[in-house]
Amino acid sequence: MSFLDHIRACNAHDLSGFRPFELDGHHLGWIRHALAQELPGVDPGFVTTTDRVTIAPEIRDFEARSALLDHAAHYLVERGTVKALRGEHYAVMPRWGAEPLMRLDRAAVAAFGIESYGLHVNGFQRGADGTLSLWIGRRARDREIAPGQLDNMIAGGQPIGLSLGENLVKEAQEEAGLDAATARRAVPVGAIRYTMETEAGLKRDRLFVYDLELPADITPVNTDGEVEEFALWTLDRVAHSVRTTGDWKFNVNLVIADFLIRHGHLTPENEPDYLEIACGLRQ
Repeated sequence: MSFLDHIRACNAHDLSGFRPFELDGHHLGWIRHALAQELPGVDPGFVTTTDRVTIAPEIRDFEARSALLDHAAHYLVERGTVKALRGEHYAVMPRWGAEPLMRLDRAAVAAFGIESYGLHVNGFQRGADGTLSLWIGRRARDREIAPGQLDNMIAGGQPIGLSLGENLVKEAQEEAGLDAATARRAVPVGAIRYTMETEAGLKRDRLFVYDLELPADITPVNTDGEVEEFALWTLDRVAHSVRTTGDWKFNVNLVIADFLIRHGHLTPENEPDYLEIACGLRQ
């Protein structure tokens, strides 16, 4: 394994197997050809042609469009594309910050190839000598995604109806037991994007990344059952583990690589793939 291998794995896809999902002149997603052909039979509100999928022009209301997608999401469960719906909805919008055109259950997002957003927080501690260590979470063994694998201190998808700041406070309390005042000290430091083909469809994830420095007297404690344990690792140990193993949740490898670059641990002098890694985090 290598840092670059992880980036390539998160960006492996072949768009020839998909057709665009468009609405009102906006390209919103990508749908596999087989599903695209089935959707008009699921609900006549879907209009499929040889080169795209869209929604019938008379369906213009946010709630009506959302109901259409909800109908399709339930079909995806019947079809076996997804195991179960999550009951948490993401905004479907042409770009970040735009007015949502409709909402879609989180479990069905990849099947429609919609851009989805989330946040990842690097919780770190600074030693007396200035060296940094990262708080690492191990995901609970009963998780559907990446059970038992290593994770950031805090991470979560961005549901519709919450601001990033509100979601950060919520996830910090649930995943690490941190109060709102501590969570709000997290510093936004950039974003990572990747497009990854999965069994369900196309994951087009855009992750807002934060750094949160914690004092020595604060230890993260999980409250929602998603994390089995936390441990404080040196950057050397973190870098070696990401570089040489498959122990981490797939997208966390990218967030860690970004942290190591920004804090000068991964440099053009000590990493021959530095330029490809730096550019690959924002494909």
